[in-house]
Amino acid sequence: MSSTTAPSAPAPGPAPDLTPAQRTPYQQPQAELARSKREARRRRLPLLPALIFVIAMTQLPFLATIVISFMDYRALRPDQRGFTGFDNYVAVFTNPSIRSAVVTTILLTVTVVGVSLVLGTLIALLLDRKFFGRAAVRTMMIAPFLIVPVAAALLWKHALFNPSYGLFNGTLNAIWQFFGAERGPQVAWLTRFPLLSIELSLIWQWTPFMMLILLAGLQSKPHDVVEAARMDGAGAWQIFRYITFPHLRRYLELGGLLGAIYIVQNFDAVFTITAGALGTANLPYTIYATFFQRQDYGLASAQGVVVVIGTIIIATFALRTVSSLFDDEENAR
Repeated sequence: MSSTTAPSAPAPGPAPDLTPAQRTPYQQPQAELARSKREARRRRLPLLPALIFVIAMTQLPFLATIVISFMDYRALRPDQRGFTGFDNYVAVFTNPSIRSAVVTTILLTVTVVGVSLVLGTLIALLLDRKFFGRAAVRTMMIAPFLIVPVAAALLWKHALFNPSYGLFNGTLNAIWQFFGAERGPQVAWLTRFPLLSIELSLIWQWTPFMMLILLAGLQSKPHDVVEAARMDGAGAWQIFRYITFPHLRRYLELGGLLGAIYIVQNFDAVFTITAGALGTANLPYTIYATFFQRQDYGLASAQGVVVVIGTIIIATFALRTVSSLFDDEENAR
């Protein structure tokens, strides 16, 4: 009876000589890994003062705001300061004036962002065409967004809305006199249409912002697809509906989210045009009034924390939209 023996495994040969670029992190010598870590720490070290400064200027005040939001902290009652738990946050959501400010903030944000997006889309579509003087027209269209917000609000309040010498009433007076009337109507715009007055000033200022974002989206549109659609007999409306608008969807979302972040926090227009009167007080103005007029620091801090949380939620969606835009660009390459 013959016996068979299993073949022996081949003797291990010498390991191939890998260059440092071919080695995996686990194959690198420990000394090289330690040296690379020290080099990374050395490169990040100059950024440490800036990081400490940013933390000291932003996060520490916010932490102090959170702490004060749980306290009964009123300047007019220094002997009654103490921890109150969630009472300030309950007051934020149950106080009628604060609920009204929340509704006003939502109406202001939705109206300004929605109308600015529509107007910005129309203007971007016009400026995407080639015509003489397009660069000058683009510069003039961007100008309202570059004006200081307080200066823009003062311009609308005094130069346009003033019932005695404002441009709106002057135009109405000229139209009435053209048709034979002795004098046109003298509308008190800020009294009769207070919230609409603020919305008009913000729409005028934020439409160029939306136009810039959407114009950038239009210029990144694939022109070969558009030319192919035209050769197949597609009209202008069909090209816009099936090619341009789907391409602009991400840019519309980005413009809406970024605009919502800024409009939710708008204070300049409300303070300058109406000073929060006649139902125009939004959340930022209500926080200002609670802090500086009522001097209720605890309630004002709770209101500020709520606004910050809402802004962070909106900003999170904005960052996701921006990330998806970059992903689409990378995939297109």
